[in-house]
Amino acid sequence: MKLVRRLALTLIAFTVITGCATVKHSPPGTATTIILTRHGDRDLLSDELNTTGLQRAQALVEAVSGLDITAIYHPDLSRNKHTAQPLANHLGITPHVVSNPPNMDQLSQTFLSEHAGKTVIWIGNKFNLGRIYSLLGGEGTAPTSYGDLYIVNVRASGAPEVIKKRYGP
Repeated sequence: MKLVRRLALTLIAFTVITGCATVKHSPPGTATTIILTRHGDRDLLSDELNTTGLQRAQALVEAVSGLDITAIYHPDLSRNKHTAQPLANHLGITPHVVSNPPNMDQLSQTFLSEHAGKTVIWIGNKFNLGRIYSLLGGEGTAPTSYGDLYIVNVRASGAPEVIKKRYGP
C-alpha cells in the first residue's frame, strides 16, 4: 500500500512539474506581444466566411490598429486566409501560412524567438487557440468565440499580461 501511495504522489508531482514547464517565455530582456483571435464567422460545414465573417475580417484591421504588428500567422485554411487578408493588405505584410494542423509548441517558440520584442498575430481556430493560449501562460477561457481578441504580452519570466477584447459585428 505504501508503494502504491508513493507512486501516486510521484505521478502527481511529475504531472504538476511537467505541466508548468511547458509555459513559454520571451527571451531575456524582451517582452513579445502575441495577439490571438479566431477566424471570422462561417456557416456550419463551410470553410468560407459568411457575410458576418467578412465584416469581422474588415473590423479586425481597426481592432488592432496602433499595435505595431510585424507578422501575421494563420493555418492553411480558406477561412483563416480570408480573415487575415484585409489586415495583411492594410499593413503591407505577407502572412506566414502554417500547415494544418499546426504544431502549436513549435509555433509558439517561433513567435518568441523569431519575433522577440515585437508583435505578431495568430488567426487561429477553435481547437488550436486553446493550446497556444495555455502555452503562453494564459489562464481561464481561451479566445475561441468569433470576435474574441486576446492581446498576450509574454515577458521573459512570470505570468503574461492578457488584455481581453471583442471586435466586429
